Amino acid sequence: ALDRNASRGFLLCFVCSFVPTAIAFSEEPSRSDGFCGRILRAQTQGTRRDGYHEFRLRVEGDPESYQPGSSYRVVLLASSPAYFRGFTLIALKEGREGTAAGHYAGQFQIIEEEDTQFMTNCPPAVTETTPRRRTRIQVLWTAPPAGSGCVILKYVVLAYHLFLLRPNFFFCLVPVSDRPCQFMCDPIATLPPALECCACGTAKYRLTFFGNWSEKIHPKDFPRRANHWSALIGASHTAGYTPWEYGGYASEGVRQVAELGSPIKMEEEIRQKADEVLTVIKTKAQWPAWQPLNLRAPPSAEFSVDRVRHLMSFLTMLGPSPDWNVGLTKEDLCTPECGWVQRMEAELLPWDAGTDSGVTYESPNKPTVPQDRIRPLSRLDHPQSPFYDPLGGAMPSLARVVVERIARKGEQCNTVPDLVDDIVADIGQQEQEKGDDAPETCIYSAWSPWSACSSATCDKGRRMRQRMLKAQLDPTVACPRTQDFQPCMAPGCSLEEPSACMMSEWIGWSACSASCGMGMRSRERYVQQYPEDGALCQLHTEETEKCQVNAECSPSSCIVTEWGEWDPCSATCGLGMRRRERMVKMPPLDGSMCKAEVLEVDKCMMPDCGAAPCMLSPWSDWGGCSVSCGVGMRTRQRMLKSGPASCSEELEQSDKCMLPECPVDCMVSEWSEWSECNKSCGKGHTLRSRMVKLEPGPGGSACPETVQRKKCKVRKCGKRRRRGKQGRDAAVEEQPGCRMQPWTGWTGCTKSCGGGIQERFMLVKKKAKVASCKDRKEIRGCNVEPC
Repeated sequence: ALDRNASRGFLLCFVCSFVPTAIAFSEEPSRSDGFCGRILRAQTQGTRRDGYHEFRLRVEGDPESYQPGSSYRVVLLASSPAYFRGFTLIALKEGREGTAAGHYAGQFQIIEEEDTQFMTNCPPAVTETTPRRRTRIQVLWTAPPAGSGCVILKYVVLAYHLFLLRPNFFFCLVPVSDRPCQFMCDPIATLPPALECCACGTAKYRLTFFGNWSEKIHPKDFPRRANHWSALIGASHTAGYTPWEYGGYASEGVRQVAELGSPIKMEEEIRQKADEVLTVIKTKAQWPAWQPLNLRAPPSAEFSVDRVRHLMSFLTMLGPSPDWNVGLTKEDLCTPECGWVQRMEAELLPWDAGTDSGVTYESPNKPTVPQDRIRPLSRLDHPQSPFYDPLGGAMPSLARVVVERIARKGEQCNTVPDLVDDIVADIGQQEQEKGDDAPETCIYSAWSPWSACSSATCDKGRRMRQRMLKAQLDPTVACPRTQDFQPCMAPGCSLEEPSACMMSEWIGWSACSASCGMGMRSRERYVQQYPEDGALCQLHTEETEKCQVNAECSPSSCIVTEWGEWDPCSATCGLGMRRRERMVKMPPLDGSMCKAEVLEVDKCMMPDCGAAPCMLSPWSDWGGCSVSCGVGMRTRQRMLKSGPASCSEELEQSDKCMLPECPVDCMVSEWSEWSECNKSCGKGHTLRSRMVKLEPGPGGSACPETVQRKKCKVRKCGKRRRRGKQGRDAAVEEQPGCRMQPWTGWTGCTKSCGGGIQERFMLVKKKAKVASCKDRKEIRGCNVEPC
């Protein structure tokens, strides 16, 4: 979906294989020369006419050309009975000898640190960590920038204690009008064809998907909302069919996975190839994309392979994205030794399905017309790409997949003997038959099918089956019963109950029907064998259950795309209007309207129209009121279709809008501080109050209390009374050494109802000699009855 023009108009050529022979060295290279020098000076002996497949270099996807800046998984393989103890792998530009740093092409990246490392004396090269028997290693190689020309991926292996030169494998990237790659190569020669699978029986695998696409690893423009992996979909299949492949075109099913994250159409396409597919591989979606393993188990699925359907392919979308995915294609689980791969692990890099031209995670939909080919994403695709790096370099992986063999069934014919652990693991997956009292130290193969009955009539006969002893873990314990016999009669004579249905295993759960919150998912199985009496199977072939995706998402939230491009200006001259839109990717789950704006309108200026008249569109409908109650404003617009920029016509109008009066709640101030005790000695009370700032309106809440009172107690009183000039008693409590005036009268109540307060004061006489004497104040409540 990114800049594809950089790779158009380029071709690739593959070189033929060499007959391997031992390499002769004129002298032992010095330590500073390193193993890298041995590769560069190695001379082959013999012809190239016959291909040799003992060692093989494979680039993931078997691409026809390399994409500048893209990363590829490179695997070095040894076919049985061959193996290698050491190796060195380098990438050279065409015609270069590797004597200078500029001669090397691209950059390697270590995947398996326990097996591979960069060479100390030749940093561009990759070599082994420790010499030991190996049949397979893998590294990542990032292609060089455009214009680098042909690239040779050249390797030397150390086998049988000799250095052997094995087939050179290289890409060729040159313009169509330019000369071809300058290598002596028989045009008929091709890469070694994929070997036919010679394994026996079947093998069962578990695929586990570990997503590590996160803001920490890919921080640029990382979509914090709605980031997820779609449901994983794939199959185990024949060499004649593959769901997707690099350099091919995405089917409609692949497009729907890549753009929408929906596996339904692709699963339908896979099931239409029933003769070439053994198992459909499905896992649930993962929201959010990265989750700690201690909180949720990674998605996984189980599938089977056999001699014909021994390849495995799958893909899953990283969302949101235009059409970006990760996955494997045509991964062979059959070994050259006629066995089944025990364990396979691969780092997954993003690739583009070629159906959408977006360049960012949340780009608006922009179909690619005509459709492009499937290709890996690179660090140099587009400056706005979240993976862009002006220096290029290796692409960090977005996910990792582990495929482990968990069982084998039927007779096995692998040429390399099984380890005891493998045999025990396989037996552990098989259900032991009832009544089989064989010792646990005896490891048998599965029983063969029953032979034909010895009787062709309704007279009783016998049939036989047998099994092989694969391992005897304890020689002192005998291993009996390698044959088994059973009474039988001719067909139609049996008085036993008809045989029951034979069902397949459950296929993995489908993706959750909801992208956020609670939804449903289903799984299914099929009838492998119907009852012999022709009766219908009564067992269920489908199950459903509830599922939850991203439990933290809000039911009222919605997800929108980025803004699209601006439409053309409505005016051909002068002032006009333009608009742009965006789409709702996921509406609110509660059924409410999405509150995010999906339309934006702006003015645009075109060249002056001179004296041309103003051409205006009709007024739009009035917009919504700016408030939900009371008095607000509303607007409407019209657009300038054409005319001078100085057009004085009004383009927007505003008007008042009246909605039902808003309810007004009572508003009160904060509480005042507690007053002093109304008594200077003995028991009294103290008050605090707050004011009504806004009286309640219709429909509003009533005012709370505005005065609070609590008891207070001061020291015991020592009182003396005197008669005031007006003839009233005034209890005068004087502070020691203080002379006080009598209490004043109470002030008027601050409220006529609803609770107010009154105050009175006792003042210090002006000629008091004690500096610590203070005026005193008392407060009491009044008019406490409701209004």
